[in-house]
Amino acid sequence: MKENFLNKIKLNPYLYFILKFSILFFIVFIFDFSIGKGLRYLYYKQQNGYQFRTTYSLEKTKADILIFGSSRANHHYDTEIFENRFKMSCYNVGRDGSGIFYHTAILKGVLKRYTPKIIILDLRRWEFVRLDLSYDRIALLLPYYKSHPEIRPIVELKSKYEKYKLLSGIYPFNSSLFSILVGNLNRNGTTEIKGYLPITGTSTAIPTQTKKEISEGTIDTTQVATYEVFIKDCIKAGVELHIFCSPYFSGNDEQDLSIEIEKKIAEKYNIQYHDYSFDPTFWNKPLLFSDNSHLNKEGAQLFTNIIIDSVEKYRGKK
Repeated sequence: MKENFLNKIKLNPYLYFILKFSILFFIVFIFDFSIGKGLRYLYYKQQNGYQFRTTYSLEKTKADILIFGSSRANHHYDTEIFENRFKMSCYNVGRDGSGIFYHTAILKGVLKRYTPKIIILDLRRWEFVRLDLSYDRIALLLPYYKSHPEIRPIVELKSKYEKYKLLSGIYPFNSSLFSILVGNLNRNGTTEIKGYLPITGTSTAIPTQTKKEISEGTIDTTQVATYEVFIKDCIKAGVELHIFCSPYFSGNDEQDLSIEIEKKIAEKYNIQYHDYSFDPTFWNKPLLFSDNSHLNKEGAQLFTNIIIDSVEKYRGKK
């Protein structure tokens, strides 16, 4: 009877195609599910590295003070100094290459679990300039899409097909295989202090000018709106928020449009905005920088103490 059934299917090219396609789909599904489950296990098994710190930031930290931002946040805000001076716990949730989409997603994950006392958000010059790279880097959040519904609207900004791609088990990890391996081997090679990554050495950079295509780029209204969401989420949760643009070694000293927008929106919500991008304490001081955009350990210690003074002054006025 089975043979007759199979023979009938083989004689009908449409049914035969559907059968073969169904078998292939089933094999691909099993392969994708199995490999994806293995990659997810290894991803969450990491105990160091950028991916581990994202997981820790999103799902585990309960520090009183959180530092948000890109690599400049990672390298400019010394968590030990914060803890010693404020007598509160501190964790730096910044990540290299991240932008306002990433910061807001991490914030939403944090606020779902608990309410920090103070949040520091470090923003860059040209933060809101429309670049494809800003959307590409949403990929940093792909491994958390299924387990964190609160961040899904942000992840889906990556592309209009993202929610369908994420039906795959492998897709969230397909650009992270090497990083996952390194994270599981405990060979990250970085010195981490509660998320803070100090840089040693001094800068050999020379004063540079802003790239014209970046400084004159189109402002991305979606990123601006997401920045406003970050602020409103902090206010709704009752978090004390301070926004900073930390120092640059050099560059075009004309006012940056992104910074103007950052200041205007912060003022709208009565949030303190501190612009140190051209601060004379740091401007063209190679002994305080590792490159044009990043303070070294000594520069970070100096800057951290300066901004804590600023925050304490604000808190004293309240």
